[in-house]
Amino acid sequence: MERLGDTPRRFDLAFDLGCHDGTLARMLARADSVGQVIASDLSPDMARLAACRTRPSLAMSEEASALRPDCLDLVVSALALHWVNDLPGALIQIRHALRPDGLFLGALLGAGTLAELRDCLITAEVEITGGAAQRTSPLPGLADMAGLMQRTGFALPVADRDTLVVRYASLSGLLDDLKGMGERACLMDTPPALDRRVLKLMEEIYMARYADPDGRIRASFEIVWLSGWAPGPDQPQPLRPGSARVSLADILGKGSKPS
Repeated sequence: MERLGDTPRRFDLAFDLGCHDGTLARMLARADSVGQVIASDLSPDMARLAACRTRPSLAMSEEASALRPDCLDLVVSALALHWVNDLPGALIQIRHALRPDGLFLGALLGAGTLAELRDCLITAEVEITGGAAQRTSPLPGLADMAGLMQRTGFALPVADRDTLVVRYASLSGLLDDLKGMGERACLMDTPPALDRRVLKLMEEIYMARYADPDGRIRASFEIVWLSGWAPGPDQPQPLRPGSARVSLADILGKGSKPS
């Protein structure tokens, strides 16, 4: 909402893709710069919950959307797109659904998320079993997303990140929180169950490496922020190569004699 407030534009039709319980859609509906708001979520239960707060609300996959081309002025997505299997395809669909000069604002979990947990899990499993299975979902990095926004055709793309550090009283508290958030790994090739010895050693390593003096442990969540516009005729355009009328060397004073 803060980033939307920095844009001096009105958006008549907005779409919240992956709306969870409808919190963001409700905030959009109260914004002076936004007209009608439509929300969708992969979960029918979440879509029904969001419908109690904003209408209409749809049960729809974030990567197989039924959005028509050139029908929306604004698309937002908060912490949903990191679950998409075909992220380039989803971004292309978003861009096609935007009218010319329409705006996309997104946030998704990035590769730095749960770096502490990944480190301790791999170390413990290698020490106990001699190898490590993939047990956490793959997440994109900042450079990956910056390049992807360009490749999927967004104009004036921007990607940046924030890191949020959350502290827990114990490792079990962190794992319970991830389960409640629905953010545990969901992989096609399910790895074998973790040996209890691995879990015990992982907790010991976590406490040794990532505990604060008060005994609480740290968990990092990296949020990658995205913004981009559907190409439009009124947007700033780069000059044609070779069309400059002033030499860069002249601007920098190269070749000039000292006075």
